[in-house]
Amino acid sequence: MTDYAEEQRNELEAIESIYPDSFTVLSEDPTSFTITVTSDAGENGETVEATLKFTYVGKYPDEPPLWEIHSQENLEDNDMEDIFTLLQQQAEENLGMVMIFTLVTAVQDKLNEIVDVMKNRREEEKRQKEKEAEEAEKVQFQGTVVTIENFLAWKAKFEIEMAELRRKKLKEEEQAGKPKLSGKQLFERDHNLDTSDIQFLEDGGNSVEVDESLFQDIEDLDLDEDDPNFDPLEMGSDED
Repeated sequence: MTDYAEEQRNELEAIESIYPDSFTVLSEDPTSFTITVTSDAGENGETVEATLKFTYVGKYPDEPPLWEIHSQENLEDNDMEDIFTLLQQQAEENLGMVMIFTLVTAVQDKLNEIVDVMKNRREEEKRQKEKEAEEAEKVQFQGTVVTIENFLAWKAKFEIEMAELRRKKLKEEEQAGKPKLSGKQLFERDHNLDTSDIQFLEDGGNSVEVDESLFQDIEDLDLDEDDPNFDPLEMGSDED
């Protein structure tokens, strides 16, 4: 017949000698105690910690002990769920044998894994921030790459904005009492038109240059235009 009380006393003495600084007895009937488990320090000195509370049941180790996380530091909810799952698994695998050391060791390894995950997550966040900073810097110096699609989109938007500005300006001028512009005046206000076209309209479509020097001495000529024999070509030849 198994002497459960004897096995429990022997294990308790061994556990106290293995964890002298982190082992604390809470009660003797039922036997209840805590063991504080701390991970190895991470790269920047960060650690995670869990204080496990165990309580022997009457038929331990043929039945698993009761456990809970009495307190913790830097553990997230999903981390504690993982620890509970791990304790359950280890207890089932070690039924019939004293198992407190095995359970504590499993939790110790799990805490070390959590610290490694924290380290990897921090490094990944750092790499992501550096990548985002590099991409932002490239955009700042390179600007937006012009494609046919985004150019046409910009052009369409620009033309709409310009048309709206012209409409508002005309409306403001009308409200201010300025006379309504004629078609020609509206035409002249459009800077997209060639200035030569505007000049053509101002001249009534007859823009002709005249060399006035050709006529500067005309008053000095003795012309008899009523003479039927008058020939201006002959007069030009006589002067020569």
